[in-house]
Amino acid sequence: MISEKTREVLAATLPAVEGALDDITPNFYRRMFTAHPELLDDLFNRTNQKIGTQPKVLAGSIAAFARLQLHPDPAEQRMIIDRVAHKHASLGVVADQYPIVHEHLFAAIVEVLGEAVTPEVAAAWDELYWEMAHVLIGRENELYADAGVTPGDVWRTVRVVERDQVSPDAVSFTVAAPSTGSGSEEKLPSFTPGQYISVQVPLDDGAHQIRQYSLTGSPESETWRFSVKRDGEVSSYLHERVFEGDDLRVSTPFGDLSLPAGDAPLLLASAGIGCTPVIGLLHHLVETEDPRPVQVLHADRSRSHQPHRGELAELVGRLPRASLEQWYENGYDAGDGARVGMMSLDEVSIAPETVALLCGPAGFLSSVRGALLEKDLPEDRIHYETFGPELIRVGGRRESASGAVAAGEHR
Repeated sequence: MISEKTREVLAATLPAVEGALDDITPNFYRRMFTAHPELLDDLFNRTNQKIGTQPKVLAGSIAAFARLQLHPDPAEQRMIIDRVAHKHASLGVVADQYPIVHEHLFAAIVEVLGEAVTPEVAAAWDELYWEMAHVLIGRENELYADAGVTPGDVWRTVRVVERDQVSPDAVSFTVAAPSTGSGSEEKLPSFTPGQYISVQVPLDDGAHQIRQYSLTGSPESETWRFSVKRDGEVSSYLHERVFEGDDLRVSTPFGDLSLPAGDAPLLLASAGIGCTPVIGLLHHLVETEDPRPVQVLHADRSRSHQPHRGELAELVGRLPRASLEQWYENGYDAGDGARVGMMSLDEVSIAPETVALLCGPAGFLSSVRGALLEKDLPEDRIHYETFGPELIRVGGRRESASGAVAAGEHR
């Protein structure tokens, strides 16, 4: 817990820090990557750095954490910490990396804000940073312990046993533990439906970039399955160079999107390749013969580009109280109930006790989340998995952010 004096200093200086994030964050990343270029090559998403979709990630997370110390919201704080901790665990982040971030972030803050960073101000933000670091490290260590691994030791080699083209620009990979020939074969650990793995690939320039991919198969299977949309340097590597019999370096499964307990109706909404967590959740619902009502909503560019189209419909059809509604941006009226255009909830009836799980790009999440709130669905019944930067609150509004130390592109 931070001190009352620190809380007062944060209240006085938070607006200035939030207002300077556009200057602080590039300064910070430039400093850190100059001192530790291996972090850009082997941990951070360098594509997001280049195109500017990650500039507020780290400092924005800290600013959001600071605001939650001033206006406590335990549920929001748990959400932010848990989301960041799961992402960190999937990357193998350890406690020793937090001082690196601290050094270069605070040097950037001092340079940008200048004389405004008095010793008192510096001490307050220092206390806040280490409070956040302490909470994150504690949660990350819990996740490592739950997974049965030493902190940071999340990586393993798997072998591709099946590759399927699930749409013109998406490929599904099924991986298994490589055979040792000893007669006592290693099995891949189980996972919670809705979780993801990190995949690290060696690129031609020597970098080892990491991205996250949701698991779409059964948690009881001895294999893991994930799908990759071609949309960047890592996904291009997987599309062009990885086939049956090849080895991949992947992490232990992590991720905080999971089916809620109880019998409340479920709404599963996705867009594009964001259908993959939904596929994983539906497999579990089918296998456990879950009796809950389930509304599945999916939006895509067109039928021809929809990944897992047949599998999605087949799984919904196997649930006695499930329904499927779909929207195609570039579609046409085929008479099968699919709608033309962007997803709209205007004509969708949603029971007030529904729990919603949303999966897809940030813009889609913001739109659907807003539509659900307009239908008076409580915010604490809306959960999401972002395929891209996370949504957190900075200065009372939703901004993009994915983690306090590092972030991968979730696809």
